[in-house]
Amino acid sequence: MREHRYYVYIATNKRHTVLYTGVTNDLARRTQEHKTHAVPGFTDRYNVEKLVYYEATDYVPAAIQREKQIKGLLRRKKIALIERANPQWSDLSLCL
Repeated sequence: MREHRYYVYIATNKRHTVLYTGVTNDLARRTQEHKTHAVPGFTDRYNVEKLVYYEATDYVPAAIQREKQIKGLLRRKKIALIERANPQWSDLSLCL
């Protein structure tokens, strides 16, 4: 029996000028927090409300390692990662 899923995700603002990478164990809840600006800070300040990419794993260390890896990518590499999985930059939170 699987206990938890962990998600590494990239969210952005309307103009796609900000790319935020995070980790969560509840992607639906976390994206809702972004949309409602429930947590003060970077994502609230820059209106990061749109989920454009995510990966899932059963292991939190793997999720954290992948988050660090993605955060270390150049912006163009992050964009390529998003566009391979989500070429239209659709808001994936609408499908959760």
